[in-house]
Parts: sequence; C-alpha cells; structure tokens
Amino acid sequence: MNKQQLITQIQSQGLRLVEQDIGAAGRKGGAGPSDHKAVTIDGTTVMVPIYTGSAARSPYRVQLDAGSNRAMLHRGGEAIAPVSFPSQPRFYSLSTAEGIPYWKIALLHSQDVLATTVLQTCMRYRDSATVCQFCAIEKSLEADRTIARKTPDQLAEVAEAAMRLDGVKHLVMTTGTPHTRDRGAAYLTECAQAVKQRVNLPIQAQCEPPDDFIWFDRLRTAGVDSLGMHLEAITPAVRAKIMPGKAEVPLDYYFQAFETAVKVFGWGQVSTYLLAGLGDSLDALVEGCDRLIQLGVYPFVVPFVPISHTPLAHHPAPSSDFMVAVYQAVGTLLRQAGMSSTAIKAGCAKCGACSALSTFE
Repeated sequence: MNKQQLITQIQSQGLRLVEQDIGAAGRKGGAGPSDHKAVTIDGTTVMVPIYTGSAARSPYRVQLDAGSNRAMLHRGGEAIAPVSFPSQPRFYSLSTAEGIPYWKIALLHSQDVLATTVLQTCMRYRDSATVCQFCAIEKSLEADRTIARKTPDQLAEVAEAAMRLDGVKHLVMTTGTPHTRDRGAAYLTECAQAVKQRVNLPIQAQCEPPDDFIWFDRLRTAGVDSLGMHLEAITPAVRAKIMPGKAEVPLDYYFQAFETAVKVFGWGQVSTYLLAGLGDSLDALVEGCDRLIQLGVYPFVVPFVPISHTPLAHHPAPSSDFMVAVYQAVGTLLRQAGMSSTAIKAGCAKCGACSALSTFE
C-alpha cells in the first residue's frame, strides 16, 4: 500500500490510539477539523479522526513500541509504518492579561498552521430547521474549550507568540455566521487588520458570501491574502437536506461571489470546502470542481467525518475507494489547469492536512 492509499484510508476510517496522550492535544467539537489529531506519516502530516465512533471501530491503531518507545501504525496484527505526532506547541502555555489561555483563542493545526474561529456562535446553529447537520461549532464553547468572541487584539497577541515560539507559517480565520448582512466579513476585516499590524503572517479568512461584494476589497485591504467560501455540498437536494439554512443562499450566488472574489484575491487564491460523503455523487463532485477550477477557485475536497453529538454522528464516512476516485479525477483537473495548493498563500487547502488531494495534484 502506498502513502496516498494509506492516508486516504485512515482519513476515511479513523485511527485508534492505544496511548491517548501522544503528541499535541487533539480537537473535540468546534468549527473543524473536529474530533481529529495531527499525525505524521513518512514526512507528511495529516489530520486524522480520533474521537469519533468510526475511529473507535477502525482497523488502524497506533501504539508505542515497547522496545524503542516509537509510535507504530498497525493494521490488525501487522506493523505498517512508524508515525510521529507534532509536540504540544509552546504558545499553549501562555495566557492573556485577563487570564485567558492562548489555546482558547487559537489552535495549532497540522504542524505550522494557526487556526481560530473568531465568532464561535452561528445564527443557524440552535434552530433544527436551519442548522448544518454536520456542524459542531458551539460544542467546544459549551465545553469551555474556547471563548465566544476573540478580539482583534487577542488574535494579534496569540499570532505573534505562535509565530515566534512555534514557527507558524500562516493563519486561518473562520467564523460562525452572525445576524449581519456581511456574514462576518466586517469582523474578519477588523481581526485581519489587527494581526497584520503586529506580524507579517499570511492570512486566509473564511465566511459565507456577504450581501455586498465590496467586502472582498475591504478584506484584501485589511491584509487578508486568500479567501475561503465553503459550499460543503454541491447538489441542491443534498444542500437542502444537510444544511437547510445555508442552502437558502443559492448556488448561483456562491458562484457570483467566487467570480468576483477571484478578481480581488487572484486566480487560485480563493478556495471552497467540499465534504465528500454527504450525498453528492462522484460525477456531481467532479463536475462541480471542474466549474470551480475554471473560475480560478481551488476546490478543497475533504472526506466527511461524522462528528460526535451532531445529527450526522452516525452517518457513514465515505469509503477510501470513493475518495481515491474523487482525488484522481480532481487531481487531473488541477494539473490540467496548472493549479496547485502550494501556490495558495494561506488557508486550509494550502495546509492540506485534512485531505489527500494535494498528493494527487
């Protein structure tokens, strides 16, 4: 089994840890990647489901080798490969003057990515008629693992420490959707401006398409380097079933927003998340990715992970065969277009740890 296949399989099936405290702490709940932990396999760091029901049933497990104290990946009784885990970042030990731990403000994703949800609440989350069925954005808030609103000054303070102490290379700022027509773009603009005044760290901002596309120019002026607007699903019927509130924003409006945003941020600097396994067919995903790529948008295809305590907690993850078929087709489209995750200045697709897509480019 090659590395592509192995990564694809463990991201679909998850991983059991015999020793739970190996490496940096994983994530439970939150805006995503949720119920994951960073694992390095043959030099590639990926985010793998650890705290899900499917992970508890996974044929893959990691345990410390008694003789060498190395972590080893096993399938059944066979040792497959040595693995390692990024260590706990040093900035996690610090707190603000108000006593808020830095890790409640932003977290390390993969090896060198700082990520934060600037507003940890969403206008759709507490209404069963509008909530995205896969979302756990407020679970970490309920568990006191984060704070509801990160101030621009707090984010700048943590970004400076994470860059200085742990060498983070870029920052991802996402948000729950507030009750404002700008869909969070205004607050992301404030946050980006504060961070860039403190450190020269590439930033991706993520939000729904705002009511006025002038917000793209304002985000760019504030220091945002790349933009994410996440579809999650691309078939209208799947969108209506899985995310009824968000589906009220038509696909056509998303594509108008994508086209305008590419003019502001540049070809390949706008991306979208697509969660494979929610119900979109292989053909629908590939056709949607083709349309996005032609517009200059990077389609970051990620296997759906059923997150605990959400309506889709028992929805099956996509098979690794399905994911390989998607990756191969989309990878071909990316190569033909000359689009690469490595060229993205900041963001989830640049990090790539939640998907094996970059290995198929």
